Amino acid sequence: MARTGTSDTLASHVYEQLRAAILAGEHAPGERLMPAELRGRFGVSISVIREALSRLAEQRIVKSVYNHGFQVTPLSRKDLVDLTDLRVEVEGYALRRAIAKGDIAWESQVVAAHHTLAATPPRSAEQPDRTSDAWAQAHRAFHQTLIAACDMPILLDFCGSLFDASELYRRLSVPVAAGRRDVPREHREIMEATLARDTDLATRRLEAHFRKTTSLVLKLLPAEDGAGDT
Repeated sequence: MARTGTSDTLASHVYEQLRAAILAGEHAPGERLMPAELRGRFGVSISVIREALSRLAEQRIVKSVYNHGFQVTPLSRKDLVDLTDLRVEVEGYALRRAIAKGDIAWESQVVAAHHTLAATPPRSAEQPDRTSDAWAQAHRAFHQTLIAACDMPILLDFCGSLFDASELYRRLSVPVAAGRRDVPREHREIMEATLARDTDLATRRLEAHFRKTTSLVLKLLPAEDGAGDT
């Protein structure tokens, strides 16, 4: 059934639905995304599909391939290392600004976001090897709330895009992370250092949090010629 609405509204709907499907693993890395097939699936025009795919490409969740349309972004060791290094620098800077500028209201939001994350089951009984959608949303909200007081909207948007691009990799670590790390403790300790206004400790813990995930995922990805690891 064809959907009705403005082009922007329809593109936003398709973007959200397709983004969720990709991050949930319903489309494999490297899989081609055919606009004609997606048009039938979502009941919208090709132009709406292309707009949604272009938005996803801006976040590096999908990739535009010359003369071949779009595909889910392939996983790459080098891209993962680069993404991690960039997140360490950019989100570390955002966290430093947030700690310097944040008020009591922001502190309360950080505590609330952490409480929601800690209280949300990371996996469902039906799919124990996959992150639950509710936990994924709470996880993103926690990391965004940590830096929300940085007072720089462009920086927040950039951090959000880096988070989404990294999410394709993070979900790979779920089956192997059990017993190898205490993720709830990592989140709690990042929050505690942030609320204590201990900038150096908070950013060190944030970096360690990112790099632990990267280390696990690198063990799962095939070697690449000329690709360095950290």
